[in-house]
Amino acid sequence: MKSEFTPKLITVLKEGISRKALSRDILSGIIVGIVALPLCIAFAIASGVSPEKGLITGIVAGFAISALGGSRVQIGGPTGAFIVILYSIVEEYGIEGLTIATFLAGFLLMLMGFLQFGRLLKYFPYTLITGFTAGIAVIIFSSQVKDLLGLEMGQVPAPFIEKWVAYTGHFGSINPYALAIGLGTILLTLFFGRITTKIPGSLVAIVVATAAAFYLQLPVETIGSRFGDIPNTLPTPRLYTVSLETIQQLLQPALAIALLGGIESLLSAVVADGMIGGRHRSNMELVAQGGANILSAMFGGIPATGAIARTATNIKNGGRTPVAGIVHALTLLLIMLVASPLAKHIPLACLAGILVVVAYNMSELHAFFSIFKTTRYDIAVLLATFFLTVVFDLVVAIEIGMVLAAFLFMKRMADATNLGQSMLSEGPAGEEEPTFEQELKAIPRNILIYEINGPLFFGAAQKFSDTLKNIIGDQHNILILRMRNVPMIDATGLQRLREIILFMQSRKVQVVLSGVNESIRAQLSKMNIIDEAHIRPDVQDALKYAAGLNRG
Repeated sequence: MKSEFTPKLITVLKEGISRKALSRDILSGIIVGIVALPLCIAFAIASGVSPEKGLITGIVAGFAISALGGSRVQIGGPTGAFIVILYSIVEEYGIEGLTIATFLAGFLLMLMGFLQFGRLLKYFPYTLITGFTAGIAVIIFSSQVKDLLGLEMGQVPAPFIEKWVAYTGHFGSINPYALAIGLGTILLTLFFGRITTKIPGSLVAIVVATAAAFYLQLPVETIGSRFGDIPNTLPTPRLYTVSLETIQQLLQPALAIALLGGIESLLSAVVADGMIGGRHRSNMELVAQGGANILSAMFGGIPATGAIARTATNIKNGGRTPVAGIVHALTLLLIMLVASPLAKHIPLACLAGILVVVAYNMSELHAFFSIFKTTRYDIAVLLATFFLTVVFDLVVAIEIGMVLAAFLFMKRMADATNLGQSMLSEGPAGEEEPTFEQELKAIPRNILIYEINGPLFFGAAQKFSDTLKNIIGDQHNILILRMRNVPMIDATGLQRLREIILFMQSRKVQVVLSGVNESIRAQLSKMNIIDEAHIRPDVQDALKYAAGLNRG
């Protein structure tokens, strides 16, 4: 319990950081800070606030998340997932309302952490997360059409359908210069990495687009023309006193920020764990996210959470301790102090192009469409969550998606239970299943057999994944998963099974399945999760097959 609420930075400092590791962390932090610069500005503008608020959030919240968090490599700051919620909060409650909602959300996140909700948030179905993430991506893209095309129109409506109705009435005012800058930014951001990965394509796009717009005097809207100069200092922190009436008014938006921030930060931490083979402290991560949002609000920033793309960038560039995240925040601060006067010349079409790429990456189209290869129940949860996110509200989408997933799970369990009873009735009455010791006289030391009992669904899939990653030893090179007592598997279970197989392959361990029923076998084949030859009818056959793999 004590270690659960210890920041990873303290653990790392106690262990000691080698000079080589420290230099890698510093270099990675500088690179991620440069990558974060245009994103912080773009996310702030897309959320309906001034650009410096994004920088403040990246600096203040980014520093706090790395210094206090439960992940070694998490990079925090403003993210695209918040755009939908923040824009609507600003429209309804104003900037001051957003700041106070962020302040309240920080306390809610800390409360969630201290109540140990971190483990509970892991049990969100994969289909639900994929659905609302894809929905957010669609909304982000929709919010950037005005700036991307340089349309001459007033305030863009917040609702999705009204937004596109307004766009269609102004397509005749497309600015070709803005469109060229936007498309050029998209191409540079997507493909510059083929030339070099040392410099982010988005930064190159900003430099090229800003220079072209400034020196050629292109008639396009810039940060300066819409927002004026960007301050080059951090504001004085302000402590908010919140009345009961204000809490009642802003509790719902604060809860939305806290819920989304908690989900995304833990999702990012889980992805990071898979990339470095680590294990984050989920409850400490929530406490740190809460503290970071409180500090961000005090300095006039916007909500922050773990940023999956920037965290992955950190890992790929060698960052392995929270020092990298701290350096990333200090890099942003240095850029703000020195170069913020130049940022006012950045064309808004360029930032829109960057956000279009963010939306494309966030959509994860391959993951979205792969769920169509699963069952109609998973497809129903996916489409319902996606539709509700786009047309109505993210919080409503999550609430209804969870209820729908629970009801459909009960329906599938009822179907699976009936099937199980009919199968059992064919066997000898009262006969007990043999244990491993009775059934398998000698299991080779290099082979580990793990039996799964019960449905592999969204509520159990994370525990299954965590357990397997813990029990595999260095002496094992083959893992047999016995699935004779698994009546059904949902999209979350399939995703965790895929992750386990990839994780084991990275450790030179081959996975063999035994006793898989025909329904699950068909799903595995359709999703191309495992080679057909690695699925055996029973455990005895699996052991013989494993022996052949060892000889091979």
